Amino acid sequence: MHDQIKESLLKKSRATRSERRGKLISLFCTAIIILVVVSIFYFVASKGLATFFSNKVNVWDFLSKTVWNPGSTDSHGNPQAGAFPMIIGSFAVTLLSAIIATPFAIATAIFMTEISPTKGYKILQPVTELLVGIPSVVYGFIGLSVVVPFVRHTFGGTGFGILAGTFVLFVMILPTVTSMSVDALRAVPRYYREASLALGATRWQTIYKVVLRSATPGLATAVIFGMSRAFGEALAVQMVIGNAALLPHNLVSPASTLTSVLTMGMGNTVMGSVSNNALWSLALLLLLMSLIFNLIINRIAKKGEL
Repeated sequence: MHDQIKESLLKKSRATRSERRGKLISLFCTAIIILVVVSIFYFVASKGLATFFSNKVNVWDFLSKTVWNPGSTDSHGNPQAGAFPMIIGSFAVTLLSAIIATPFAIATAIFMTEISPTKGYKILQPVTELLVGIPSVVYGFIGLSVVVPFVRHTFGGTGFGILAGTFVLFVMILPTVTSMSVDALRAVPRYYREASLALGATRWQTIYKVVLRSATPGLATAVIFGMSRAFGEALAVQMVIGNAALLPHNLVSPASTLTSVLTMGMGNTVMGSVSNNALWSLALLLLLMSLIFNLIINRIAKKGEL
């Protein structure tokens, strides 16, 4: 009798077995995800670094020179793989779109959370979600049909260029930055607002000096996340920027980005050739920039927790 009781107490229950199976499945899925991420990094890095190790392209020349024609060589016999125009184009459209979108996004978030948290939120939240769900090709086609003619008639030039890409990316990243800004403002404790109002501050003083300052890490994360989204956008920007691998002289001259050159050239090169390896180097640069954006977001988030 004593042995039977001891055996029943030591026997693993059905709930325990289910919990162990759940842990094993979770660990297995996590290991697969880690393996996929490491494999992607390894594949892109191995292809991208071949430009510098196999084709003997100087890293500094790749980042600083302005002639992009990897299939040909210069007077010294080196491939003409200068990615500087595309790097400038990518950073230009990303920074300009973030500069334009940030005040609109924060103002909308303030209206949705502080000014009209009931009716305003109910109206603007579905609109924001709708903008997020619109495909990139639709944004690009609207930019090609509306933004490019507007830029051409207002600022001159062909209409294609960094300015047109900026306007398209501004609309594309606006809902993302707005949604994350709303979450950041809602995370500010209510008693912060109540304490400020109790001390005699007006609503706008409370918003500016208390709510926005407390939500600064979250707002900064929203902006950086929007910049990361803009930096990696390909199709919509490709349709309006002009796709000229030249150093842009102004905002209305045709230019190109890392993603636009990748999407246009990857299907027109032979695997293992200099041109193909140079495109993989651009992909590696994009991957590193995405990693840097994520590190900045994590850094800001950790500071916000302190």
